[in-house]
Amino acid sequence: MDINLPKSILPRVVIVGSGFGGIQLAKSLKGKPFQLVLLDKNNYHTFLPLLYQVATAGLEPDAIAEPVREIFSEQRNFFFRMAEVLRIDPQQNQLETTIGLLRYDYLILASGSQANFYGNEELTRHALPMKTVRNALALRSHLLENGERALELLDKQQQMEQLNIVIAGGGPTGVELAGAIAELRDIVLAKDYPELPIKQMHIHLVEANSRLLNTMAEDSSRKAYHFLRSMGVTVHLKTLVQSYEGTVVTLSNGESHPAKTLFWTAGVEGVIIPGLSATSVGKGNRYIVNAFNQVEGYPTIFAIGDNALQMMPAYPHGLPGLAPVSIQQGQQLARNLVALNRKQPLQPFRYVNKGVMAVIGRNRAVVELPFWHTQGFIAWLLWMGVHLLLLVGFRNKSATVLNWAVNYFSYSRASRLIARFQNSPVESVTSVSRP
Repeated sequence: MDINLPKSILPRVVIVGSGFGGIQLAKSLKGKPFQLVLLDKNNYHTFLPLLYQVATAGLEPDAIAEPVREIFSEQRNFFFRMAEVLRIDPQQNQLETTIGLLRYDYLILASGSQANFYGNEELTRHALPMKTVRNALALRSHLLENGERALELLDKQQQMEQLNIVIAGGGPTGVELAGAIAELRDIVLAKDYPELPIKQMHIHLVEANSRLLNTMAEDSSRKAYHFLRSMGVTVHLKTLVQSYEGTVVTLSNGESHPAKTLFWTAGVEGVIIPGLSATSVGKGNRYIVNAFNQVEGYPTIFAIGDNALQMMPAYPHGLPGLAPVSIQQGQQLARNLVALNRKQPLQPFRYVNKGVMAVIGRNRAVVELPFWHTQGFIAWLLWMGVHLLLLVGFRNKSATVLNWAVNYFSYSRASRLIARFQNSPVESVTSVSRP
């Protein structure tokens, strides 16, 4: 059965995924001669850079999620369907989805990334990823439940095992999560659980490289390290998580740390939909694309964002999985789709690095702009301003500003509800099923 869509003489552009790239592409094609169809298993766009704040009770999920239909409510020839993509049939220019078959003229794969446990089944079962709103809410509940469970224990060592936290991965997500949990421990949990030795709760951040924030400059790495150490986070460099059975984290340096929580931010991989040739998939489980974001071997199929492997002289291992990359690829691909439809030459994608940043906590951040690096309070203000600009929708911006203001002046986190979903927190961020 075909998906029910209005008949149109316009070429049909099907976008899989409502992340930064997919949303930007659809916006950039507004008013252009295409029928746009966006598919995602969720009916909302998630602002992933602030997901960790939902996980640490700083924001409610509706502050960082915007309904797709609201975003495109005034855009003609745009259609959204909530569905998972099961298979691509490139010979028939067709998708098999959970709600039926869908023909396409141009297919854009913008389905994002998922946690990569590097084949370690033990970590897959017990470590907690943070890739979706459901993940973040499950992590928030898990953190708060740890305090409730610790109150039931009489043995201090068992209490500490219940409270201790290990975070694998010292990139921006791991660093930001570690800082947020440290603040949650010192500002909120210490008041919520006065009977517990919350101040003795250990937070370990484990990074395989020789420094944190390995993709940023060394001065930013050093400052982030200093910030975290001053906040009581133990940082393990040149170290890997070897095993975790749910109660003890064993590290490659021989140390073992009792902990009922292991957050996994140590790696991601692209989400691949069955149907295309294996030769079109490269390192990191990402689609190999050319300068125009065409998937290798498929001139009418494109990939953008985290699941696209696009090499450039300055990025021989592929462009980083950052929101600005996805947004810029979406903008350029929109121009190229118009050119393709007019039988005009395509223009290659060129990434403009406008800067990178990471926040470690209250008044603590590191920012690298093309001609200026800064750390501390000014960097924190810049980080807040940029993220507010990138948020989709006035409601999201307003809710986020209000939450930040209340948290900053009251030294509190109001979003401390324990709420569990039936589904497992280990869930893909994308609109497709795992193959």
